[in-house]
Parts: sequence; structure tokens; C-alpha cells
Amino acid sequence: METNEKCEAAPVREKGPAAEAVSAAEKTAAPKAAPVPEKAPAAVAATATPLFQIHDANVVRASKTILHVGDFSLAEGEHVALLGPNGAGKSTFIQLLTREVFPLWREEPPVRFRGQDRPQLTEIKRTLGIVSSTMHDQVRVLLPVIDIVVGGLFGTLGVPLRTEVDQKDRALALDALDRLGIAELAPRDVMTLSTGQVRRVLVARELVRDPQVLIFDEPCTGLDPEGMYHVRKTMGTLAAEGRSVVLVTHYPEDIIPAIERVLLIKDAEVFADGPKAELLTSEVMSELFGVPLVVGEAAGWYSLRGAY
Repeated sequence: METNEKCEAAPVREKGPAAEAVSAAEKTAAPKAAPVPEKAPAAVAATATPLFQIHDANVVRASKTILHVGDFSLAEGEHVALLGPNGAGKSTFIQLLTREVFPLWREEPPVRFRGQDRPQLTEIKRTLGIVSSTMHDQVRVLLPVIDIVVGGLFGTLGVPLRTEVDQKDRALALDALDRLGIAELAPRDVMTLSTGQVRRVLVARELVRDPQVLIFDEPCTGLDPEGMYHVRKTMGTLAAEGRSVVLVTHYPEDIIPAIERVLLIKDAEVFADGPKAELLTSEVMSELFGVPLVVGEAAGWYSLRGAY
């Protein structure tokens, strides 16, 4: 079974009062080290328990490793974008975080959530909100938008049968829609909306639970330029609120300026992890996707095109 070992820092010895007389032995002894200054706030934050930690995790299916992660950590409030070809392991990586898949057992647990090796699934669900194009495919119901958003409180698309919804729940849903600038859609039938509008409604459905982390799994798939614009703007709004934004995408165009870190995945391995300014280059993207590519940048936004 996995263990949850804790390492406690050794206590710091307090200095006693200085002696008036110093012995000869003390005179010849090495001088005492200067007291360690208190950590600056930034240093303290750097040593805080990460939101997620992954160490030497292997996910295996049918005797084949579909993802290996050596070392990864995500701080509270940090943003990251995952890029890579189809089948590289991006979705499996997200499922490691959400505990939809589990790595091979190790004595030292490979995946930790806020330092816990066995967190409650309810705590993870309360912390994470997930929006994906595949979730969009499930919207095949004739319901008012407000009901779709309220359903986020229950983890359903719409209000469950025989469930009473009070004014407080509807107020939360309206507030989530309003923060995304689409409060006027509340009474509309969700099936009458554009693809981009539905995608934003699904974001509001997650936001109604007030999650600290929003995971966007290829959120712009199937959207026209207007829909892409609004979804990217929504990600920027949530990042500005102090929530972590985790983005899975094929395209640098989806990476909002607030996301400064990128994780590249290729052939079931973490190919690179670092600042986007260093990794979103023509050379690195060409190697990642295996074709000649050219990367452009303007005002913190990146673009990608083929080199023909």
C-alpha cells in the first residue's frame, strides 16, 4: 500500500544568554555561524506545498507505457499550457491530476494533491473545474441556459429530477454568467446558441462551484474566430481572478499572455517544461510536431504556421 510519509523540519535551538566569561576552549573554538535571515515572502511562497506534484509516474495500458512523468509540480495560482501532437499523452496527463487514471504503484506515491497521496475525490472535484470540447458534445438537451449552469452545482447537465433549486442557487448561476458577460443568455434554450456561446455557458457551469483551478481541454476546437476570441478572453478573466488556468491545446494561439509556462509532451514523455518565451520557438515546435514550423509573437500572443 502507498504510504504518506511526512518530513518535519528539525527544531531551531534557541540561543541562551551570553556568558560573562569565556573559557579558553571557547576562545579557540570556531566562530558560530551568523543567524539565518528570515525568508522573504517570495521565498516562502516558493517552498509552499504545491497544488499538484508528480514524481516518476508511469501509466501503463496493455503492457505499454502511455505516459511517463519524471518530475512536475504546479503551485497554487500558477498557470500552465500543455502542448503536443495527438496521442502524445496530454489527456492522460490531465486524468492523472483528476484521478481518472492511476499510475503504477510505487512505495513513494507518484501523484500528490496539496501534499496528500490519498486525497478525497470530493476535495479534488471541489477544487477543479473542467471544460472540454467533448463535454460540449453531450449538450443535446432542450433546457434553459440557467438550468445548465445550475446543474454544475450537482455535476449534471441540467437540474436533476426531483431536485429543488432555490433562489440562492439561481443567483449563483446568474452571477457566473454575468462574470463571463453572457447573463442575457440565461433564459435562452441552450440548443439555440452558437457553438462559442455554448462553450462559455459550460465555463459558467464550472464557475458556479467557485473552483480554484480551471482546466481547459482543447477549448477552441470547432469554434469560429468569434468563439475563439471569447473563450480566450474568458480564460484571461479567470486568470485575473487568481484562479489557476491549465490549458491543453495543439495551438500556441490559444495560450493567453497570463500563461507563462508551457509543458511539451511527445511520445508519452515530457519533452520540455519551462518558460514559453524559451520553448515557443520555431526550432522547438518543429521538433515537437515533426514538421517545419514557424512561430510568431506579438504583444504576448503566439502564432504557428507551416514553413513551406
